[in-house]
Amino acid sequence: MQTIKTGTRPPWVGFAAAVWVGVAAGNSYCFPLYSHALKSALGFSQQELTVLGVANDLGENTGILPGIACNYFPPWVVLLVGVVSSFFGYGVIWLAITKTVQNLPYWFLWVALVLAANSSAWLGTAVIVTNLRNFPLSRGTVAGLLKGYIALSAAVFTEVSIMLFNGSASAILLVFTLGIPVICLALMYYVRPCIPAFEPDPSENAHFMFTQATSLLLAIFLLTTTILKNTLNLNDTVSYTFIAVMVVFLLSPLAIPIKMTLFPARKKGIGPVECSEGLDSKTGPLLTPSSSNTTLASSNDDEDVSNVNMLLAVGEGAVKGKKRGPSRGEDFSFREAAVKADFWLLWATYFLGIGSGVTVLNNLAQIASSVGFTDTSTLMSLFSFCNFLGRLGGGAVSEYFVRLNATPRTFWTMITQIIMVLTYLLYASALDGTLYAATALLGTCYGLQIAIMISTSSELFGLKNFGIFFNFMQLGNPLGALLFSGMLAGYIYDTEAANQGTSTCMGPACFRLTFLVLACVCGLGTILSLILTIRIRPVYQMLYAGGSFRLPQSSVH
Repeated sequence: MQTIKTGTRPPWVGFAAAVWVGVAAGNSYCFPLYSHALKSALGFSQQELTVLGVANDLGENTGILPGIACNYFPPWVVLLVGVVSSFFGYGVIWLAITKTVQNLPYWFLWVALVLAANSSAWLGTAVIVTNLRNFPLSRGTVAGLLKGYIALSAAVFTEVSIMLFNGSASAILLVFTLGIPVICLALMYYVRPCIPAFEPDPSENAHFMFTQATSLLLAIFLLTTTILKNTLNLNDTVSYTFIAVMVVFLLSPLAIPIKMTLFPARKKGIGPVECSEGLDSKTGPLLTPSSSNTTLASSNDDEDVSNVNMLLAVGEGAVKGKKRGPSRGEDFSFREAAVKADFWLLWATYFLGIGSGVTVLNNLAQIASSVGFTDTSTLMSLFSFCNFLGRLGGGAVSEYFVRLNATPRTFWTMITQIIMVLTYLLYASALDGTLYAATALLGTCYGLQIAIMISTSSELFGLKNFGIFFNFMQLGNPLGALLFSGMLAGYIYDTEAANQGTSTCMGPACFRLTFLVLACVCGLGTILSLILTIRIRPVYQMLYAGGSFRLPQSSVH
């Protein structure tokens, strides 16, 4: 247990550190940056490569252990596990691609890639869980921002790759092996749990707006400079300048605690924020965000009664008679949540939307080359940029409408899945000039669904075991990659390539059937999203009855 610090700055210092750790946590999105080198250097078929992509997705989204660890250990311990996974996992892949070690078995590389990508789960879970607990009244905004920075990591590492290493796959893998551990070891002390204020703070909204603006500028900058590098012959000085500007943008959230230090604001009625590195494994996190049943029963005054009424909502309506367990908005255990229909509806909609989207992401380089498009780094940056916009927008837009008229966040999941149906049909058409548009639409929808899932799971089932819930939801990603990418897309691609008498398939037929199947998948996802939205509408009407998510004052320990 380290010394407890008080004040309003520590959560924002932690958030600034979380931005860098979040970028490091997005390493699993960079598989397309070195997948071509894996295929050419080691002589893999497309199906073998897509199965390695499944390993990448499995590692990225196997976060049940990190979620459990967040309830028993301080964040630095969770981050340390991610550091070790990144070092050893990517180290093995680097040794294989550079042929420093010859003839590594395929299964060994598969396991190494699972380990490498699993660092993303440990790093991402640590920063997301910690910061949602630190800012419980702005969970949609926080989730969108942090997942947005994680999505931007692909563009950040693409920038580093093309500006400093001329697209060298071995160099970027070396950055993952050594650079990620260095960044996380340097910053892990600052990612710490805090006891937040339980009343809305106007300055907090202003600070988040600043962070959203700077992150958007960073995204635009990364997309623009990547295109310039691929179209113009930039010298080293210009490339290094671009990298320096990118670093300044990534440091921009640190301006918030610096401003708090130089220009402290006087607040009335808002107590200090306490931060600590240590948690008591028996009592749980410093913040018990949703109310306990015992505390709710003991509320006596009118305000507490109002809070109780807001939190005692279920998808089927008001609670009748004696409660047999927690209601939506309270803290669920995993076993209690797993018997709820809403839990599995949320998982199914996420699986269908994200599982189909990751299929395109894993095969983006091959999709582009099959229709004669060679500039895959620009396409990857476009997907990353729009993925970021979706995550940032998903958090901000859903937060606005849920406060305005209690619109369930899953309403936006339904809208994006409708758009994804049209996007897959656009991919299948293979019309000239549509690849950029389809990739932009898919990236936006993909990112938005991730942000929505995180916020929704925390609102329906509480923050106490939130790390377990959202990581279980994310298992839909590798399962979708296995079914739709490894077993469907890879098989169809290799079959078409065999019909053409070559190992590289060319033409729209390589992925057309895959896209048509994915369109049907998202059609089913649209129906399930609609059902879920109707079911949880009463929940959001109760949780946001006052225009904002309010936590019981008695839940502060």
